[in-house]
Amino acid sequence: MADVPGLDLEKFAAYFDRARPGEVSGPLTARTLAGGKSNLTYAVTDGTRTWVVRRPPLGHVLATAHDMAREHRVVSALAGTDVPVAGTYLLCEDDTVIGAPFYVMDFVAGTPYRSAAQLEPLGPQRTRAISTRLVETLVALHEVSPDSVGLADFGRPEGFLERQVRRWKKQLDGSHSRTLRGADELHAALEQRLPEQQPPAIVHGDYRLDNCLVDDEDRIAAVVDWEMATLGDPYTDLALLVVYQRLATLGGAIVADASTAPGFLSNEEMLALYEQRSGRPLGDLGFYLGLAYFKLAVVLEGIHYRHIHGQTVGSGFDNVGDAVEPLVAAGLSAMKEHS
Repeated sequence: MADVPGLDLEKFAAYFDRARPGEVSGPLTARTLAGGKSNLTYAVTDGTRTWVVRRPPLGHVLATAHDMAREHRVVSALAGTDVPVAGTYLLCEDDTVIGAPFYVMDFVAGTPYRSAAQLEPLGPQRTRAISTRLVETLVALHEVSPDSVGLADFGRPEGFLERQVRRWKKQLDGSHSRTLRGADELHAALEQRLPEQQPPAIVHGDYRLDNCLVDDEDRIAAVVDWEMATLGDPYTDLALLVVYQRLATLGGAIVADASTAPGFLSNEEMLALYEQRSGRPLGDLGFYLGLAYFKLAVVLEGIHYRHIHGQTVGSGFDNVGDAVEPLVAAGLSAMKEHS
């Protein structure tokens, strides 16, 4: 068994075999799955079947940011709803097995489209269908009653937006390694402009196309990367999706640019479709856009912090820190534009 960073295959295999006797039929091999720059995701196979293992990143971990038990719980709870998720096998909270908590789920075949170059060969009609289903799946998530799937206590919806502003500032302070222009100003603007909160829903926390696996028939086969999920204001998911799309039009390597492919729904079309399908009237999204930019800036600053301390796995981290101040500036601009 050849280990990959952060996953001792021998110890994992022994634990998995004890927890789920008969699942594994041969020696295991593993590879790190591309995509996420936060929690680590591995495809593990015995040559016949494949599973996915999720664990927190190596080294510096911000409080509550990489809670495997919460991620496992929400994915398990959504099974059987209209939200497509991978089936789960087990949760291990014993750090002595591989050095951190982890959980195991099904490997779902599908493509996490990140680039316009991936979508362009499909043509505008298929690309439009995929982006339409992206919005429809978000609506389906927000329509799930937390009580009906055992998630009534998964979060504290009351005061959610205020806590989000406070939490992301705390996260930023926890990754402090340099002065960031505009960060304090954006945080203060968010504190001063808290809107009336929307009726609570299950929110994904990082919803975008490359956190979805799309099958060969252009359907969303599974929504993945639930590490930031909670109960809260659904407009935070919608605003983040819009912000990701805005950033994609700027070029560069800040985020994926799949939304620039011909046929992909525009921001205006996405907002209109969400409003129509959800029945939730969209008002002033300025606060939500500002919060989305602030959140992305903090996430990237955390990745930058781990990278400069040698605690990231894989490539593509060298320039992550360069995007943080532009995100802060964009957040300030969005709040002023929608004031």
